Amino acid sequence: MNVYDRLKSLSIELPSVTVPDAKFEPYVISDKLITLSGHIPKIDGQLVVGKLGDDMTTEQGAKIARLVAIDLIGTLQGALSDLGKVKRIVNINCMVNGTLNFTEPHVVANACSQLMHDVFGEAGKHSRNAYTVAQLPFGVCVEIALIAEIY
Repeated sequence: MNVYDRLKSLSIELPSVTVPDAKFEPYVISDKLITLSGHIPKIDGQLVVGKLGDDMTTEQGAKIARLVAIDLIGTLQGALSDLGKVKRIVNINCMVNGTLNFTEPHVVANACSQLMHDVFGEAGKHSRNAYTVAQLPFGVCVEIALIAEIY
């Protein structure tokens, strides 16, 4: 089963690349790597804000991380025009806006990691960083960046 068949079986429609109004690019391709800038969650165009361990649960954070993962795949699609050009997901960096006592950023990040495996199969296995931070831009609950190897 190819990447597009897997996306279809998961009922996932990819969003288009969002170009930030900032002094950075949504992605950079260098040789055989593509690095995606941190993606933050939006639902119906609205930022998803909150602090895990305070006004959001781990389960809510995981659902949001999965949405961000879909956005990341959409950026890969927009950048490469063909997800078949992804040789491997190399690394995912997941930051969770949480309280001092929030100790489950890895559980939130698991939702992103699982989706990468579900979509890319063996090529979706990656290294990962997951940590709780004191704050994220605009007060969003999760930010995730990605590095992939490409053909």
